Amino acid sequence: MSPDNGRPSILQVENLITRFYTPEGTVYAVNGVSFLLGEGETLGVVGESGCGKSVTMLSLLQLIPRPPGKIVSGQAMFHGNDLLHMTPDEIRSVRGAQIGMIFQDPMTSLNPVLTISKQVSEPLMLHMGMGKKEAEERVLELLNLVGIPEAEKRLGQYPHQFSGGMRQRVMIAMALACNPQILIADEPTTALDVTIQAQIIELVKKLRDEIGMSVVWITHDLGVVAGLAQRMIVMYAGYIIEEASVKDLYSHPTHPYTLGLLNSLPRLDETEHHRLTDIPGLPPLLLEQPVACPFSPRCPYVFDRCQENPPLFDVDVQHRAACWWNVEEGKPRNV
Repeated sequence: MSPDNGRPSILQVENLITRFYTPEGTVYAVNGVSFLLGEGETLGVVGESGCGKSVTMLSLLQLIPRPPGKIVSGQAMFHGNDLLHMTPDEIRSVRGAQIGMIFQDPMTSLNPVLTISKQVSEPLMLHMGMGKKEAEERVLELLNLVGIPEAEKRLGQYPHQFSGGMRQRVMIAMALACNPQILIADEPTTALDVTIQAQIIELVKKLRDEIGMSVVWITHDLGVVAGLAQRMIVMYAGYIIEEASVKDLYSHPTHPYTLGLLNSLPRLDETEHHRLTDIPGLPPLLLEQPVACPFSPRCPYVFDRCQENPPLFDVDVQHRAACWWNVEEGKPRNV
């Protein structure tokens, strides 16, 4: 499906399959994921924990642990080069320089024994050939850019001297150090309170508009990305089960899982009190590749055809869903 902003795509992912070979068995983590990312576009990737969001993006940068992980097949074209088949030296030249990543937990992602200045300056010296003094000046610019107060005094401090929100800002500064064309943000606001969450989201929006980069925002919270992304991908059990513009996804969700996620969100526009609804059951164990629709054990619309795993159907021009049941019409799809 083409990017929602009509611009050319900067990243084209086709049929990405990633497995983990563990003593308990094979984990089918990512099962044939395909998507496009447009230049300057923000793409939201949502779903429950363990649905394959992070593994998909880590696979693109060859950051999954190998072993036990293995990228079985697929293609990820970035400026005419396949990220999945680059040599270690080639992919290192892309990470941080052309594709930046904000990891989920800033406390474990930052080195506790290195100063903030040393950690943020490393990609500048590695990828941009800056000297120590020039890199330190750029680090100061970046810390000011991401809103760290009294940045000059904090250059020589260590991660434990920063709050959670400030550590996350440092991670953003590191990810943006080399002016990447793509920023991948892996649940960057999960451990932060709502005020800091809002500040981080506004910061990323501001920097995205100023620098013109593309953003992939990974989250389990549909509410967080509502005002940030232009297009959304919903994942479940290692599959993309719905893809649409933000407007279409929120106003016309067509997969029962997406409906369940939206119905579990509190609403400010409701005039009457409504109980939040949950999705019954548990996410599937991924030790077996699903033959049936992976959501069928939890789905209120399940019927005989769900014994077969559905492909992504075109619901509209910019809207696809992997479901045999037409939720809006209340009957099976005519396929």
